[in-house]
Amino acid sequence: MLCGGSGASVHLWDHLHPPLLGFGLKNGFQRSSFVLRPSSARLQQQMKSSSSRSHCKTPGQIPVPHDCFRQGEDDPEPVKGLSPVAGGIVALGKFDALHIGHRELAIQAARIGTPYLLSFVGMAEVLGWKPPRAPIVAKCDRNRVLSSWASSCGNVAPVEFEIEFASVRHLNPQQFVEKLSRELRVCGVVAGENYRFGYRASGDSSELVRLCEEYGIRAYIINSVMDKNQFCETVETQEDSKSKERGQVSSTRVRHALAAGDVRYVTELLGRPHRLISRVRIQDITDKGGRISLQTSSLLNLPPGNGVYKACSLIVGDDDEHPVSCKVVVDSLNLHIETEEVRFRNSDGCQEFLLLGIEFG
Repeated sequence: MLCGGSGASVHLWDHLHPPLLGFGLKNGFQRSSFVLRPSSARLQQQMKSSSSRSHCKTPGQIPVPHDCFRQGEDDPEPVKGLSPVAGGIVALGKFDALHIGHRELAIQAARIGTPYLLSFVGMAEVLGWKPPRAPIVAKCDRNRVLSSWASSCGNVAPVEFEIEFASVRHLNPQQFVEKLSRELRVCGVVAGENYRFGYRASGDSSELVRLCEEYGIRAYIINSVMDKNQFCETVETQEDSKSKERGQVSSTRVRHALAAGDVRYVTELLGRPHRLISRVRIQDITDKGGRISLQTSSLLNLPPGNGVYKACSLIVGDDDEHPVSCKVVVDSLNLHIETEEVRFRNSDGCQEFLLLGIEFG
């Protein structure tokens, strides 16, 4: 489901199911889409009074089971200060692309307990990366992608939990794991074999296992998901300098494939078609004889390289159930969508915004 936008005048030619346009704008996603609550006063007291390093099961301790957290209208008020990921299994990594390697981390986390993705925000600003890069997945589209993983995660959609990178940047590996245990109160972590963490990426997966054992957290290290189809030449950036590619699926490969316009390869890396999202004012859409044009400045995420793309789909508003076939032309300033099924009757000066999704097959 696309998030964002307001009402607009759209007409679908010979289309039996017009798009739903009465949807509210969301300028991003929350750090947690629901609140975790302990199911009894007794467990609340145990959690408050625990002075050990871990709240998970260790010899001589009463464990807090995974199913002791639930949601519902009749639930008691949440414990003050309880972490939204408490008791969960957290996947660790950089989740820019939400590609098939990231999905595998979520699948493994779901096999153990309640799955979460722990994401860091503000890395580019803190580290001074320039120029700023457009995200691969639009911020408001990430929940849709994670929801699509539910069928592989025991019918549970992983929840993304954000941490400001500035708050953890200077933590050494031990301090980072201590934060996972004492502050976030996770019961387990899942990471890839090449995972690095801590200040200046000084910790590796073996140290993660050692420290997690010390703090009573279960650690699971999985093999990288390898790219069996192509191997790109890595252009090292500040972001990649601590984690060079060895043939594994990565966000860097997705970016390179998008830049090359190889959308079929992108689909293989992501495990889904790449969806480009535009938040555009109605007055800025040009509709001339089946050719809809909008400026690339309205795009919320990274488009493929300049070129002509056939067999694409247009999603108007949040109508994922009825995509419209189209051809897309991308250039440096504009995006042109060619279709006979959609018409925009725009009025001069209309300030209303509309979200359009374009999937590249």
